[in-house]
Formats: sequence, structure tokens, C-alpha cells
Amino acid sequence: MAVELPKTVAAYFAADREQAADALSRYFTDDAVVRDEGSTYTGRSAIRQWKAGASQKYTYTVEPFSIAREGDRTVVTSHVVGDFPGSPVDLRYAFVLEGEKIAALEITP
Repeated sequence: MAVELPKTVAAYFAADREQAADALSRYFTDDAVVRDEGSTYTGRSAIRQWKAGASQKYTYTVEPFSIAREGDRTVVTSHVVGDFPGSPVDLRYAFVLEGEKIAALEITP
């Protein structure tokens, strides 16, 4: 079932699907923060490196299947399948948006 995502969130998942770290990082504010797998990445350069590393380390697909608002966060739950430990898994992508950009993203099980 397709989920209707906000434009910026949909663009994030499209860039992730293409393993396009440079394109993906452009959807973040200059001082954005990403939290994933116990690490924190601050700023576009760090976010670009995080995504490029993940794309080199693992092959995976992400299929968003639900969306909810939690305060100032847009939470997208996605089914993730790949060659990483614990696959498959459903992950929560909690986005904080500022206009057309992502100010924060936290990815949790």
C-alpha cells in the first residue's frame, strides 16, 4: 500500500533508493542532525558521509508503509530488507521539517 509522504520526505526516500548520498544530503538544512545506530551526524557533510558509508556497507530496500504526526515530528514507519544484521526490520524515521528541508532525522527500531 502506497503512503502519501510530504514532498521533502518522499524526496529523501527516493534519493536513498538511488543510493545518492550527495542528492540526499541536499534535502537537509546546513546544521541538520541525524541519529542512526547509536551515532549522531551533524551538518550536510557528515550526513552525506553517513549515507555514503551505509550505502557502501549494505544493500537494502526501504518501503514506507505508515505515516503519523508526533508533535513536531513526521514519523514514517518503513519495512527495511537487506544484507545487514537483523534484516528484515521495521524502522521508524522521525523527521523534523523546516520549510522544504529536513532539520532532524532519527531512525529507530
